[in-house]
Order: sequence, then structure tokens, then C-alpha cells
Amino acid sequence: MPLMIVLCGIILLLLLITVVKLNSIISLLITSMAVGFAMGMDGMSIMKSVEVGVSSTMGQLALILAFGAILGRLLADGGAAQQITDVLTRVFGVRNLPWAMVLTGFIVGIPLFYNVGFIVLVPFVFMVCRSNKLPLLYVGIPLLAALSVTHGYLPPHPGATAIAIIFQADIGLTMIYGMVVAVPAIIISGPLFGRFLKSIPTNPPEELFAPKSELHTSSPGFAVSILTGLFPVFLIALGSFGSMFLPESSRILYVVQFLGDPVFALLLAALLAMYTMGIRQGKSLKQQAASIEDALRGVTMILFIIGASGVFKQVLVDSGLAIYITEITADLTLSPLVLAWAIAAIIRLAIGSATVAGLTTAGIMLPILESSHSSPELMVLATGAGSLMFSHVNDTGFWMFKEYFGLSIRHTFLSWSIMETLVSVIGLFGVLLLNLFVR
Repeated sequence: MPLMIVLCGIILLLLLITVVKLNSIISLLITSMAVGFAMGMDGMSIMKSVEVGVSSTMGQLALILAFGAILGRLLADGGAAQQITDVLTRVFGVRNLPWAMVLTGFIVGIPLFYNVGFIVLVPFVFMVCRSNKLPLLYVGIPLLAALSVTHGYLPPHPGATAIAIIFQADIGLTMIYGMVVAVPAIIISGPLFGRFLKSIPTNPPEELFAPKSELHTSSPGFAVSILTGLFPVFLIALGSFGSMFLPESSRILYVVQFLGDPVFALLLAALLAMYTMGIRQGKSLKQQAASIEDALRGVTMILFIIGASGVFKQVLVDSGLAIYITEITADLTLSPLVLAWAIAAIIRLAIGSATVAGLTTAGIMLPILESSHSSPELMVLATGAGSLMFSHVNDTGFWMFKEYFGLSIRHTFLSWSIMETLVSVIGLFGVLLLNLFVR
């Protein structure tokens, strides 16, 4: 019955948005409350879930979106985005730009949270496509496939690392196996799948990126451009990997992790861009203020839609849906690797959060792993792959992708949701293939 309630809730949400044409934020809130009441929650509990859902989703993400939007707009206004685009085009050629995005997403995605990687790199996708007259999803999907795979499969991402710790898996070995599984998953769900998306229309918010006619005529040097654009990546990478090389009591580690906090790193990057893309080119801070305000206006609606989607996810979590799924999957008799993937996929489909799906599955599967001969490293990968299955309306990533790329609900399903499904299913096949050789 709970799964049927969730299905009815999703149908209600789609009807409100596509048929009734109700605003997405209001539709998400109405659906969340309706599902909460249907799941037996009282009014006060539902409103508590609304508050927690909004605050937990928008807490850190609000500032990340804001500073990321400012950085992207300043890079576009100052000519850095165009300079980086020109170099990428010369090095890889127009035909190979999707592969360039795959490489970029994979390298950048290893140390970065998915949301941060998305916000930092999407402006470059827009500029690449605008300069070379390429379909947006044709270039964007390869980048996001790489980010998604590194987020779901590979430590040091918090979700994958936490699952590895629960399963007592070797982190280094998990990364090696994950790389092997990740390559075919990224290639198929990224550049190959992206070829089928060329005809899908996109309408991204123009406020986030400077119109072509307003771009700075004299571009800064490539070194300054790439330093400014990837400055937050360098800081966050230092923060992510610092604990591997420095003792816990080290004062240097404390400083590195502080600098590598995503919010602080993006704040520093935005300040750096104000200098390299503004003051250094003769623009005062007052002259840059209009562009910054435009960028912030551009993310306002996106941020509220993401917050409302967090409410839907939180209601599903607080209603005890994960516990119900745990009970109905307890007696399934499958290979441990397939079972881990299946349970994570079911929770992901029902609740929407990849992290909740992965960690809940790890708790369920730990006793089974201990009594079987399965590789704990492969169990981490199978669980991570399952937690990425078919992202849809209860996932904040779905709405972020939809709003940034300016897609309809239908086209978001046809692009984003299918890409995530390919990543998940190919990941399972990769794990099962590796299992033939790993003992």
C-alpha cells in the first residue's frame, strides 16, 4: 500500500504540473502534504517534514548555487569562459567536445560533490554549445554522466565512502574496481546516449550567463581563465584528499579542510573572479554589481523548486517508507550483489535520495555480506549503482537539471532519468562481470 500511495502521489504531481499547469513549487508542496496524510502522518508531523525538507535541502545548496551563479556569470562577462571554450575546441575539435566534457566531468567529479560539480561546470557547457552551435544536451549529458558516476561509485564522495566503511571495504581497491566499472557506464550513458538527444529543445535561464553580444571583447589569458574557473575545484580537492596525507591532529589539515569547504571555496572563487574578470580588466565593483544581481535572480526560482522537491523527499523518508521497503525485501533470494543493487534501486525510486538509498541498503545487506563470500568492494559498487536508478520527481537532482537546462517534464524524463538509469544498470552489469574475476 505505501508504494501505491507514492505512485499515486507522483501521478498527482505530474497532473498538477502538466495538465492543470500549476506552478511547480505549489504542486510539489500540495503533493507532499497529500502523500503525508495518505501515509498516516498527522498535520504537525507533515509541517515538520516541510520545514526539515526545505532547510536540509536549501541549507548549504543555497549559498553554493548563489556563489556558483556569480562565478559563472563573471567568467562569461570577463571572457574567461569563451577563452576556455576556444582552447577546448582547438585541442579536441568540435566533433570530440562531448568526450572533452566526459574527461572534464570525470576528473573534476572525483573530489567534488555532484551539486558543486554541476554548478561549476554547466556554464562551460553553455558557452561551448553557444560558440559552436551544438545542441545543449548533446554536450551536457556526457559531462553529467561522468559527474553522476563518480558521485555514486567512487570514494572519497561521502555516500560511497560511508557505504565502504559499513561494509569494511578497502577504499583504494573500491576506487580501482570503481574506475573499471565507471568507464563503460560513462561512455554509454554519456556521449553515446547524448547523440539521441540532439533534437530536444532547451531554454536555460539567460540571467545566469551573459548574452553573446555582451561578452568582453578582449579575453584574458588562458592561464588566468582556467585558474579562476577551476579555483574552487583545486580547493575542494585539497580538502577532500588532505586527510589521506595529513594526521588528524594537524593544524594544516584543519586549514585545508576549511578552505576546501564547498561554500567557502566558491566564495573565494567568486571574489577571485571579481578581481581577474573585473578589476584587473578595468571594471569597478559597482560596475560588476548588475551582473551579480542578474545571476542571483536567475537562480531564485531554481532554488525554491529544489527546496520544494526536498519537502517531497523528506515526507517520504519521515513516513517510514524505507522501513517498509526493508521489510518487504528481507526475504528476497538473489545473489548478494544483485540484491544490494535491487534494494538500493527500490528505495531510490520510492524516496529519491541516492544517499538514503545507499546507506539504508548497506545496513540491510551487512549481515548478508558477513555470511556470504561476496567482495565487500563490489558490494559498495553494486549498492552505489542501485542508488542512482531512474531519478525522477522526488529527486532534487531531477529538478536542478530541468530548471538549469530549461526542459519540460517529459523531456527531463527522456534525457536525465534515462541517463541515470543507464548509469545504474550498466554499473550492475560491470559489477557482475568483475565478480567473475574477483574472489
